[in-house]
Amino acid sequence: MNFNHVPVMLEKCIDGLAIRPDGIYVDGTAGGAGHSSAIAQRLSGNGRLISIDRDPDAVAVATERLSVYPVAQVVQNNYSNIRQVLDSLNIGQVDGILLDLGVSSYQLDEGSRGFSYHVEAPLDMRMEKTGISAYDIVNTYSQQELARIIFEYGEEKFSRRIAENIVKSREISPVETTLQLADIIRNSVPQKARREKNPCKKTFQAIRIAVNGEFEHLSKGLDEAFYSLRTGGRLAVITFHSLEDRLVKQRFAGWCRGCICPPDFPQCVCGHKPQGRLINRKPLEADPSELEINNRSRSAKLRIIERSAEND
Repeated sequence: MNFNHVPVMLEKCIDGLAIRPDGIYVDGTAGGAGHSSAIAQRLSGNGRLISIDRDPDAVAVATERLSVYPVAQVVQNNYSNIRQVLDSLNIGQVDGILLDLGVSSYQLDEGSRGFSYHVEAPLDMRMEKTGISAYDIVNTYSQQELARIIFEYGEEKFSRRIAENIVKSREISPVETTLQLADIIRNSVPQKARREKNPCKKTFQAIRIAVNGEFEHLSKGLDEAFYSLRTGGRLAVITFHSLEDRLVKQRFAGWCRGCICPPDFPQCVCGHKPQGRLINRKPLEADPSELEINNRSRSAKLRIIERSAEND
């Protein structure tokens, strides 16, 4: 299996996690095990790494690549179930958790998975290879629901026209492949928009997010990850589009908030203390040298939070 994987902002992630050789760490999105391998290399025999991925292909590759590290263990699950995974392994709190969100390079490059709008393949986009597929959404959802998904998850201003043309096309025959869908999208936007950038990106992103329930998993996963940290433990999250980053930014801000009394109160009576501390006020981005070898890191943003002692 040709699972090429260039870990995004590797050194920034490793530095941000402030890895202790004897600590316990979780890579919630193992992928090709690039980040996991770097974490495992920094652990002593007393340390421990749990690498999780929902994609069975990623699990197979990560298991093979991490087999040289006795401290590492690979589990097939969704990172939103981190607490369940840790409980099953009799692990309480951990020292650090990394989440590298979105679709992996392998999933994009492996045309048969249906994530790419450049390669002819069945409409699939399922990270776990089970459950509802992109085909199901494109061919069975109402025009109104399709427009909502494309607008909300893709921030696509031509969402209504795209949804309308999808429905018109499927009334003639099912939309079965990625290139069929790509053609519908291209024919639904003005020529100017087609010239500026590939018009398929936003709609494919939106459908992928809906297929995999990515925002639901992200919201649950952030909570489970943060509250699985020990005092001083760190959560590092890499996002690849504004919707993901906004959710992470807001959740981090909430954990770092102190007083929650109404603004018209003359003094604090709630006694609420911050639960976390931001390691970087602004998101970290890839350096120019990384962009030269990994263009997919261009949109990546890294946010890191440390759990505060006030939780104890």
